[in-house]
Amino acid sequence: MSRPAVRRRPAADAASITLGTILDAVPFACAAFSRGSGALVAGNRCFFDAFSALPGHRERDPLLAALGAGPPADGAEVRAPHSGHWYALHWRPLSLEKGEVELMTAVDISERLKALDTHKHQQEKLLFTSRLMSVGEMAATLAHELNQPLAAIVNYLNGSLRLVGQAGGPAQVERALLAARTQAEHASAVIARVREFVRAREPKRDAHEIGTIAGTVLELLRLEAERQQLCIELALAPGLPAVFADRVMVEQVLLNLVKNAIEAMRGVPGGQRELRIEGRVNLDDEVEVRVLDRGGGLSPAESEQLFSPFFTTKSDGLGIGLAICRSIIEYHEGRLFFEARPGGGSVFAFTLPRAEGRI
Repeated sequence: MSRPAVRRRPAADAASITLGTILDAVPFACAAFSRGSGALVAGNRCFFDAFSALPGHRERDPLLAALGAGPPADGAEVRAPHSGHWYALHWRPLSLEKGEVELMTAVDISERLKALDTHKHQQEKLLFTSRLMSVGEMAATLAHELNQPLAAIVNYLNGSLRLVGQAGGPAQVERALLAARTQAEHASAVIARVREFVRAREPKRDAHEIGTIAGTVLELLRLEAERQQLCIELALAPGLPAVFADRVMVEQVLLNLVKNAIEAMRGVPGGQRELRIEGRVNLDDEVEVRVLDRGGGLSPAESEQLFSPFFTTKSDGLGIGLAICRSIIEYHEGRLFFEARPGGGSVFAFTLPRAEGRI
């Protein structure tokens, strides 16, 4: 009995496997472009899923232009504008019977970059927390050391006021002593809040008038403004509602913003210095406080990093003032933001909730 003939696969069948079929087996975007014309020779499903929405994706150079990439470079990282995904591009020459091609693979690295960004953010947060702990320890020590001398100063001033009153001393002396006592009492209140903050106690929020808060800040900065030959204009909308806030904490925010504005105008000629504090109710029914100056302003790069911890434009600054101010305002369910002032200068503004319905 004769054996059945064995049917063998023709050699041409193996050669008939197309480049597209091979590319489809690759688990990430892959395409081959003609080395001469740059036209797409073949691409897998992942390639078309990732890039078919881009105009000119069937041509190498238009595709790279759409991705913001230069000439083919191994390892170049690009961002697809239509999807927001990041890709690492790799190129390899490949010789085929029909000609020379450049094989491009595009590995989606979006998740890796996101993980790196998250890790960087966590590292920065840990560094910030570590430094704030050191600042907190230093603040607690200073608060403890300054509390008793301030109490003694207030007592001496009260005694001096009694003596002036009994002796019928000059009114100017009495006014100066009263102003000094007000400043000392305010410093004591700030230190008390620092100690509460360090001990992580709940700040005391109540109904307060922005006019009263601004008045306290202006009194604290009166001598500084006089030295700088600067008039601070207070422009609050009539009938401005009370805010629900911790008074001392908001005073510190406004004080920091006004001091920054004064410093920003040190190099401005006296006649051109203009500092204005505005208060109004915004479209979200929040009370918005704005500090406007005519300083040199900020560059776009500086404004992007403005509220980052430890970023500062001052040669002797620590870069924690605005970061802490933002934390305080966010605790109050508000927001702190920057705007360029038309005509030159800066606007720093923060919002606070109305006290109505909170008490």
